[in-house]
Amino acid sequence: MLETATARPQGFAVRCTRALLSPWSRLSLLVVLLAAAGTCVLLFEPQRILSGGWPAQLGGATAVALYAVAYGACTAAFVPRPLLNLAAGALFGSQAGLVAAVAGTVLGAGIAFGLGRMLGQDALRPLLRGRWLKAADGQLSRHGFRSMLAVRLFPGVPFAAANYCAAVSRMGWPPFLIATGLGSIPNTAAYVIAGARASTPTSPAFLIAMGFIAVTGLGGVAVAWFKRHHLRGR
Repeated sequence: MLETATARPQGFAVRCTRALLSPWSRLSLLVVLLAAAGTCVLLFEPQRILSGGWPAQLGGATAVALYAVAYGACTAAFVPRPLLNLAAGALFGSQAGLVAAVAGTVLGAGIAFGLGRMLGQDALRPLLRGRWLKAADGQLSRHGFRSMLAVRLFPGVPFAAANYCAAVSRMGWPPFLIATGLGSIPNTAAYVIAGARASTPTSPAFLIAMGFIAVTGLGGVAVAWFKRHHLRGR
């Protein structure tokens, strides 16, 4: 009798543990975390703090490193990267601003990738049954580096969506982070330069940067349109 009574609580505890650690429970936790992050962004607008309320006593490499960490946390919470890139240029200039923005981009992408991989992959992979979903998963799983590099070079895919799609696929950490860092440099540099030269909007550097942003944006739309019709043809 004593052994049976002891076994029942242990069995209940095991079932509770399995339920809490199940793929759907982890996915629910991810959804809650993302919803909370998005709500905090809407309420507190951290991008304004980064661009307008940066502590005056901080400077040099320390300020750049702290901005990169704050940038990564903000992008993981869905703060638009163009705003952060413009702020980086305005605060630190073209060179240091680019370092801070790219470092923050890689950090934010890594946070989102890790959350998606740990909390969402097991629950979402069985749902990859649609033709487009299977094609995207296969492309990222087999050709992770070049696929992610193309996604980052042409800003047609939202940053957060690319992070979580890569997390659900079988893409590894190194190709994801390296492709994110390299592929984000051109577009990020354009925004940083625009932010650094915003006080002189008629300068050649500002005009070239804005032109590059427009061209890559149109390029991203064209690539997305081509891919869509290519998948429909298949």
